[in-house]
Amino acid sequence: LKVFAEQENYDYDLLSDYWPHGGVARSFGAFLEDKGFATRATFVIDKDGVVRRIWRKVKVAGHVDEVQEALKAL
Repeated sequence: LKVFAEQENYDYDLLSDYWPHGGVARSFGAFLEDKGFATRATFVIDKDGVVRRIWRKVKVAGHVDEVQEALKAL
């Protein structure tokens, strides 16, 4: 994700749930137990650890712009 973020010129952290499998996704209610993987979701979390915005069932088109606007509003 670090290389991806650098290539896209993102100046914020990205997280992908890896180990323990589904641990982070479960804590955010985004893990699909019956399927064994997380749903596509985006969470904007401020510097104090407060979740400020959530997108579930993310559609790729236009999503990055929408997230960046939410980040600017912080």
